[in-house]
Amino acid sequence: MVTLMGLLHFHLAGHQAIPLVGNATGTIGDPSGRSTERVALDQDVLARNVAGIEAQLERFFARGTEYASTRIADLDPSTLQPVRVLHNADWYRGIGVLEFLGTVGRHARIGAMLARDSVKSRLQTPQGISFTEFSYQLLQAYDFWYLYHHHGCRIQLGGSDQWGNIIAGTDLIHRLPGAQPLPMASRSLDDGDDAFGLTIPLLTTASGEKFGKSAGNAIWLDETRTSPFDIYQFFVKTADSDVERFLKMFTLLPLSRIARVVEEHRDAPENFAAQKLLAAETTELIHGKEGVQQALCATEVLFGSRKSLGLQQFTGHDFASAFIRDPRMVSLDRSAVVGKSIDEIAVLLDSCRSKSEAARLVRGGGLYWNNRPVTDSKWVPEAERGDFVGGGTIGILRTGKTNCRLLRLLDAE
Repeated sequence: MVTLMGLLHFHLAGHQAIPLVGNATGTIGDPSGRSTERVALDQDVLARNVAGIEAQLERFFARGTEYASTRIADLDPSTLQPVRVLHNADWYRGIGVLEFLGTVGRHARIGAMLARDSVKSRLQTPQGISFTEFSYQLLQAYDFWYLYHHHGCRIQLGGSDQWGNIIAGTDLIHRLPGAQPLPMASRSLDDGDDAFGLTIPLLTTASGEKFGKSAGNAIWLDETRTSPFDIYQFFVKTADSDVERFLKMFTLLPLSRIARVVEEHRDAPENFAAQKLLAAETTELIHGKEGVQQALCATEVLFGSRKSLGLQQFTGHDFASAFIRDPRMVSLDRSAVVGKSIDEIAVLLDSCRSKSEAARLVRGGGLYWNNRPVTDSKWVPEAERGDFVGGGTIGILRTGKTNCRLLRLLDAE
């Protein structure tokens, strides 16, 4: 996401952003940052991954542009160049291995390839590195060469672990002129001095902990992998030592606004003002305003104060959207619930094994309805009395501190 934020800044500044999907190089895998060889993907898995990545990229830039239009003064999204998502298989399909080696390989120097950090680190492992992964840098180099000559791409942006691959691209642009193109060449730039590489440091916390799949703390742009609620919770738990830096990295807020909220947080850290702002901004950037509403709704359901009336601000649609893939939401016909006492509802929702267990929880002060303690196990919630939120369609049953069920009433059609 850090690299995408960098590309988003270029896009918002009026440049042509070209996110590249490696549906060709994805069959090989980049050795950078890895101590073992990547598992080869079959074509079906690769095709699904490519389709998913492309959809995520398009959503990210669409939502990022919408988000930016409310944060950057005088930004007119209609004047921005459309983001162009490309696939590198489009220019590898017409190239044979002998042609590639005879043209691109001729300009590669083994000494420089062996000196790449990604290669040196792998050579020191018992497994070593295969020729397939060793040659990956040539493919990424040709990607840059092709984008430079065919799309006027002057800058390749990547994480700091991509530095060697990016330098391989600028070197190839200087060595292989556009006058000697491979198939599909349509334009030629004679001067390679305006090809640049830009890397962004890999994200770490103030303690030096890395983020990512290998560290077990990755967040995904796909809401089916990381929900708006999980995005919100990820950032709202940011340490005080990291929150100011993350506000500058992951939001488009003015620095003056960031400085004010950081100062507010220093004065009253128990309110987590900076973390809440960071969480709301990043959730809106990734999932839009509706995603923020879903995240706030789920947060209120799961962590709201027992004395809070915050549930009243959300609609039935908000609750349903926030928990759409969550097994804790149980949808039942209204007729199956109306007239039932709270102990019966607890059994119906599998929150308790029996009505007597529910009664014991009530006597011990451990059963809550819409974040309020229940004092009578025979109490009957009624929509007409306002006992259901979300327009009379949602009831939230909590047993203990963490066991929560969301009851959604459905009206018969």
